Amino acid sequence: MEVIAVTNRTFCREDFFKRIERLYKGGAEKIILREKDLEAEEYFALAKKCFEICGEKLFVNSRTGIAKKSGIKNIHLPMGLFTEKDGFFNHTGVSVHSLGEAMTAESLGADYIIGGHIFETDCKKGLAPKGTGFIREISEAVKIPVYAIGGISPQKNSASQGLRFKRGLPYVLSYERRKPGRNH
Repeated sequence: MEVIAVTNRTFCREDFFKRIERLYKGGAEKIILREKDLEAEEYFALAKKCFEICGEKLFVNSRTGIAKKSGIKNIHLPMGLFTEKDGFFNHTGVSVHSLGEAMTAESLGADYIIGGHIFETDCKKGLAPKGTGFIREISEAVKIPVYAIGGISPQKNSASQGLRFKRGLPYVLSYERRKPGRNH
């Protein structure tokens, strides 16, 4: 199972860069540097420092200009900003909120999709969660990897839902499709 970590330094109880290093060494496949509150110069400096720590595992969130300026070849975009795959980037991830968006993202060349929010979360107060069926539906409709986000914790996991967690990194999880003829 692959795990993606999405950063929010305001929730970090330890030194942010030590946390990035722990995520990198701890097996996170991708680390999305979200940090929406930072001005461009601050984000650029943070991205460069994080890239020094985790290299190719780092994905810049939404800020294509900063990614290009800093030489970071991985980007994660909301569906509203993803109009086509940019040849500069090695990997492009897209956040989606509907099956139609997921199918469009795949057709435009996205390498992976994050769908959400799955459970209630303080980040999306007042918005109804989409539930695990949403991720299952997308996973069955597209061929690229699909990840879930939003209110995820090991306590909410259920093997019968087809969702798997990696201990200590409950930020994003993958939906593992069951292959015909395989027992799990």
